[in-house]
Amino acid sequence: MQGFLALALKRALPAALGLCLLAPHVFAQGKPRARDLGVPFDGVPGALNAITDVKGVEVGYATLVAGEGKLVVGRGPVRTGVTAILPQGKNFRGRVFAAWHTLNGNGEMTGTTWLEESGSLGTPIMITNTHSVGVVRDAVIEWNARRGAGEGYSGDFSLPVVAETWDGFLNDINGFHVRKEHVFQALDGARSGPVAEGNAGGGTGMLAHGFKGGTGTSSRVLAREDGGYTVGVLVQANYGRRDLLRVAGVPIGKEITDLLPERGKPDDGQGSIIVVVATDAPLLPHQLKRLAKRVSLAVGVMGGRGENTSGDIFIAFSTANPEASKTSEVAQLAMLPNERINPLFRATAEATEEAIVNAMVAAETMTGIGGNKVHALPHDRLRDVLRKYNRLTR
Repeated sequence: MQGFLALALKRALPAALGLCLLAPHVFAQGKPRARDLGVPFDGVPGALNAITDVKGVEVGYATLVAGEGKLVVGRGPVRTGVTAILPQGKNFRGRVFAAWHTLNGNGEMTGTTWLEESGSLGTPIMITNTHSVGVVRDAVIEWNARRGAGEGYSGDFSLPVVAETWDGFLNDINGFHVRKEHVFQALDGARSGPVAEGNAGGGTGMLAHGFKGGTGTSSRVLAREDGGYTVGVLVQANYGRRDLLRVAGVPIGKEITDLLPERGKPDDGQGSIIVVVATDAPLLPHQLKRLAKRVSLAVGVMGGRGENTSGDIFIAFSTANPEASKTSEVAQLAMLPNERINPLFRATAEATEEAIVNAMVAAETMTGIGGNKVHALPHDRLRDVLRKYNRLTR
């Protein structure tokens, strides 16, 4: 089992699943992040260098890892999970301004039609595997209903945002192992503070540029003269060709050409990346869409090209403007002038780039269905290549 599951909660699941290790509340990193290895990044991170640096944002996980060997559909091996991002915590009953953008649409993010129409987000954001979107969506509605959250505007309640990436190289994706109790675990366990990365939550079985990928996060704090606002990002990275991978501008994918996925071979460029951007800057929905678009720049810097089979889908929300939740009275709103938005654009791109690298640095080598194996990005060799190009900071 993977090292990050040291704090996992072992439970007996139905016999069809076998014994799974679930880690819904793993938050301590206990391992180096990209900056710790000397990877250089622009911008100033927040105290946690995580999406939870934006006040009120909570993150929760359910991580499912069980079985090994030959694929038996419905029995495993299982390498999957669920990630929950709550814009204003579990007790929030209102809505925040939000927007979404897609670089390439071979993927899914539910609820985006109403998100586009209303400019608002009134539910948690969930990320899982491709074939579990339906059960996760239904479970979020039930979770909200149990908590009495359905008394307000029905669009917010009935149309939750659930996104996905494909983990079928390592996971028994057609076994439908994610169930509503796992969604409840992720939601109920969401909290502020440090955020686990790598093989965690929805990112458990994901690949990135031919290495093990998964969940990553980062943040940026603007200078006081730019408003001192915070931008936080969380990614589920499962995209990209090896030969195009660049870290801090260095062609890592051309320097580390071995350690390719073993046994099976995923198609180059196949996969997706989901990115969630949070900020406390007072932005209106059209400005948040502009922010979400800037995620594409970071994906491109890393070597993503929005290829045909990739679902590159991004969502951005603002925790400012509490009166956005009003349903009857006139709301008093604040808006950052467009002429002051450039620092937020830069912060979004910078935090996204670092979040992707953090996902790869934290991820651990994983073997899944039929012995398919994906190697972790080797820290020592990453440092060696950065040193070769004079880009190592320590």
